[in-house]
Amino acid sequence: MILGIGTDLANIDRIQGTLDRFGERFLNRVFTETERRKAESRADRAGTYAKRWAAKEACSKALGTGLRMGISWKDMAVSNLRTGQPVMQLTGWAAERLATMTPPGHAAIVHVTLTDDHPWAQAFVVIEARPLPVSDA
Repeated sequence: MILGIGTDLANIDRIQGTLDRFGERFLNRVFTETERRKAESRADRAGTYAKRWAAKEACSKALGTGLRMGISWKDMAVSNLRTGQPVMQLTGWAAERLATMTPPGHAAIVHVTLTDDHPWAQAFVVIEARPLPVSDA
């Protein structure tokens, strides 16, 4: 069952301007070390940050809160599997919110997809609840 859907579109040039203007202050406030390592290793640094910005916005929408009610930017983090597939980890208040959304007897799975076509970066997040296996006791 689908618990939440979110999408966001970010302007890569706007993110580049924010990087130019606020630098480390912006990066430290919004992105985890894993996200920063990924972006700093890419030729399109601003595009990589923009996709992760969009993913955080999309995730907050899928959680039904937007960026309010105590969610920190770093409570939602994008990393990649070895295959390159992006995955979203939730911690802090975002994880607490996800737990309250998840029906008993289900496990929540956060799906994320990212794309960009300069000057746009886009993310979609779908939160799914899957029934847990029933044990034969």
